[in-house]
Amino acid sequence: MQPTDITRALNDLLFTPDLDLDVALDRHFAPDYRQRTNGVWSDRSEFAQHMERLRSLVRDGHIEVHDELLDGLNYADRHTVTITRHTGGTSRTEVYLFARFAPDGRFERVEETTLLITGHDGDEKLGSIR
Repeated sequence: MQPTDITRALNDLLFTPDLDLDVALDRHFAPDYRQRTNGVWSDRSEFAQHMERLRSLVRDGHIEVHDELLDGLNYADRHTVTITRHTGGTSRTEVYLFARFAPDGRFERVEETTLLITGHDGDEKLGSIR
């Protein structure tokens, strides 16, 4: 199986609201998935809560991958996520991501650091909001 990537994962999670969140999670993330964002660890259920909360805030957006590297089960990228909230505010966040894939090609672990490029008060917390 070809491994997933951050563009497909985020498009399914955030920018395809008609896709059931559990289906999107199962498509891109292993059952034992863990993520560390700006130093704080989350398990898969906490990550699901995070995505559910973001879906309630995000009207649309897109991702732009600037650098991407795949080496066996290791994956790294630098990308920018632009989101527009239902309230109309737009923010851009740059993300540095290092990941490991499960043997089936889904993300098993992601460690990332985020940097708010443009946005409004509180947008710097979008990477870990629940």
